[in-house]
Amino acid sequence: MREFKNHTFVICAYKESQYLEECIKSVLNQNVKSNVIISTSTPNEYINNLAKKYDIPVFINEGESGIGQDWNFGISKVETDYLTIAHQDDIYKQNYLEEIVNNLEKGNDFIIAFTDYREIKNGKEIELTKNLKIKKILLFPLRIFKKSKFVRRRVLSLGTPICCPSVTINKKITGENPYKTELKCDLDWDTWDKMSKYDGRFLYIPKELMGHRIHEQSETSNLIENNIRLEEDLLMFKRYWPEPIAKFIMKFYGKAINTNKIDN
Repeated sequence: MREFKNHTFVICAYKESQYLEECIKSVLNQNVKSNVIISTSTPNEYINNLAKKYDIPVFINEGESGIGQDWNFGISKVETDYLTIAHQDDIYKQNYLEEIVNNLEKGNDFIIAFTDYREIKNGKEIELTKNLKIKKILLFPLRIFKKSKFVRRRVLSLGTPICCPSVTINKKITGENPYKTELKCDLDWDTWDKMSKYDGRFLYIPKELMGHRIHEQSETSNLIENNIRLEEDLLMFKRYWPEPIAKFIMKFYGKAINTNKIDN
């Protein structure tokens, strides 16, 4: 099997997710083999048993906890230059890492590389939603202007079309603590905003190489239910636009989060 030793999947495990084993299998069954670790701030027997079953090291965050803090902790345990934060509920297609490596071999080094994705609801991959189609349109300029800071920021000014778990990070550029931690829901958007000012490429691979699971127990769904997502979205839009325009955009953007609702 082909190997890429300079990459690590960091599986961030939380409590006892019924989907964790499926995520583990997806990163272990890649066409290109790399390193895999589990990081958690909620150690338990369930996580330990799965780690033992698949011979994966576990690192426990005993310091400050939170989504961004847990991601940065996991990254601090990585010894490779490239890494992917794998969310425990999501799955990766077998050729996900292969596509990343192929681009690196072409000399397409990057700040971050990311792909398209499909949503999984009620255990099934669903057809492309209107929201995902819009994201593809927003991301299209990045297929051409990979190094343009201006284009990146114009894309981000209309929302956050970059799927966080699809992102592979180049730690040589982003450093040991790449994720911003001030926000609870939009910390990824906040982080891409920070990284958009770096020299280098935003490498967009327009292929659906992972499945992002939507379910009622996910942290994103909980934050949406408590309206934290809407508050932070407005905060981010005001970073790019005057407040009246930011509120106008929110009238349309807020409807997109309905895709996180589970159909009974």
